Amino acid sequence: MYVVVMGGGRVGLSLASFLIADGHDVTLIENDETLCSNAAAELDALVICGNGTDTKTLDEANVSSADVFVAATGNDEANLLACILVKEYKIPKIIARVSEPSHAEAFRKVGIDSVISPEITAASYLEKLIIRPKIADLVVMGKGDAELLDFNLENEKVIGKRIGDISPTEDFIIVAVYENGDITIPKPDIVLKKGMKVSILVKTSAARAVMNKFTTM
Repeated sequence: MYVVVMGGGRVGLSLASFLIADGHDVTLIENDETLCSNAAAELDALVICGNGTDTKTLDEANVSSADVFVAATGNDEANLLACILVKEYKIPKIIARVSEPSHAEAFRKVGIDSVISPEITAASYLEKLIIRPKIADLVVMGKGDAELLDFNLENEKVIGKRIGDISPTEDFIIVAVYENGDITIPKPDIVLKKGMKVSILVKTSAARAVMNKFTTM
């Protein structure tokens, strides 16, 4: 997956690092020369020192080939303008960080896919929006310490096991099971079946491992 991230501050730099570690191709755009130098030294990625609201910079980043564009600066006006420009490139997914909640509606009015408010603007959350397509739903709990994940069971290692054999643990608990349109509060003797949908409350720090446990083939 090719992701273009605009913003080399704490959020943008961390997001780029996470994505690169997961094997994705990333280009980071940053207007500040000092932040550019820091990013270039830290990331195994193309870092462009330029204005993400300038089409020349976007073209240099080959944004037309991107699968995802993330406007992650702390400047809502710059993020909004960049998103409007990027929409002309027909990118499949655009995500915008919004520092002032009252500005969120402006982003939605121009058709931005995902608008992330200050309360959940963690780089790890932005990463989830990009690289966790197997999760049917994601709800961030509290200040981001826990998540409620919904997904369909795919991993043969858990299929056929009783819920009581794998849940709860210190990191997660299965809180609901869906089958044939019916929801069931989990009992220890319920057997997990392929394709069954489950809701799991999980610590954010363990979310990736838990997702792999239940969805990786």
